[in-house]
Amino acid sequence: MKNTSQNKGFTLVEIVVVVGILGIIMLAVSSFQVNVLKNNKYSFDSLSTTQDARTILRTMVRELRSASPGNNGSYAIITAATNTLSFYSDTNGDGTKEQIRYFIASSTLKKGIIVPTHSPLVYNSNTEKITILANNIKNATSSSLFEYYDSTYSGSSAPLTQPVTVTNVHLIKINLLIDVDPNRAPVLRIYTSQVSLRNLKDNL
Repeated sequence: MKNTSQNKGFTLVEIVVVVGILGIIMLAVSSFQVNVLKNNKYSFDSLSTTQDARTILRTMVRELRSASPGNNGSYAIITAATNTLSFYSDTNGDGTKEQIRYFIASSTLKKGIIVPTHSPLVYNSNTEKITILANNIKNATSSSLFEYYDSTYSGSSAPLTQPVTVTNVHLIKINLLIDVDPNRAPVLRIYTSQVSLRNLKDNL
């Protein structure tokens, strides 16, 4: 009589193959999820960087547009270097000019403010309050943060050469170069604006 019983279980080889296939599928799904998360984070960081850069530029332009002599009688612009700019401006409308300094330290954009004190008013560098505005700034190695132009600027003129004579400055271009994600291959974005120093115009 013929034995019709059959072994309906899985062999060891079959189990190993199934486990291997499942492992490959899980690895592919995990890699896909990680990439999606990274891309979402990059997109969010890019948007955040753009918004921050625009806010910084708006503030710079507003303060520079109203630059004027300090309360101690000093000229409106103190320093006009490639990655450092200091000047006097009344930032809060109280009639007192603050001494403002924008500068790059390593790869960080910083802002320093000195509020004058005493009578007559004095700007004490020891009282400067410094805040960090942005990180991953690449101007120090790639291009100038500030470019300066005189009253003859027509839209295509070359910037003034360094060292700049501050009394010749009538228009300033700001070129903010940021690495969106330092953990990736460099993706540099430049945010640009320009401002005429309305209180220093002599070409009207």
